Amino acid sequence: MARSLSQMMLKRFAAYPLARPPAITSRSIHQGEVRYSTSVPSDPDTHEDIRPTSKLESSGLSLENIVEQDVKDNPVMIYMKGVPDLPRCGFSSLAVRVLKEYNAPISARNILEDPELKNAVKAFSHWPTFPQIFINGEFIGGSDIILNMHRGELKEKLKTIVNNQGKEE
Repeated sequence: MARSLSQMMLKRFAAYPLARPPAITSRSIHQGEVRYSTSVPSDPDTHEDIRPTSKLESSGLSLENIVEQDVKDNPVMIYMKGVPDLPRCGFSSLAVRVLKEYNAPISARNILEDPELKNAVKAFSHWPTFPQIFINGEFIGGSDIILNMHRGELKEKLKTIVNNQGKEE
């Protein structure tokens, strides 16, 4: 009885076409949502009208100058995977959560959008991993460093930034 039931079920399932997942290219599909990749900048077969563009490139500054300007102009700058409201990595999420504990204004750039930016940040800081956090122009480190500093030293570093933000409001 069980064998005939299982054979009957197999025949029914065999009648349906197999559900094949769509072809997945690197970072093109995420949880059923289509994401547009920016990792095809030099593909000669891609027409220039549909080739991805970088907002950073159109600014007229080199990526090294953009990173330098970001760090100089923003009291708390984080280069991360994703954005503070939607981190794409556990380490980036941890760093943002720790920084938000102090109510400091966070400026961020998503390194997943531009591989060249990612390399420029690595060259600027001489540090290979992300997130990378800069406070008052000084490279602090990643989420592990921020977490260790959370026990006291970080409060001192962010104190003037938070106080200045309160005066501006």
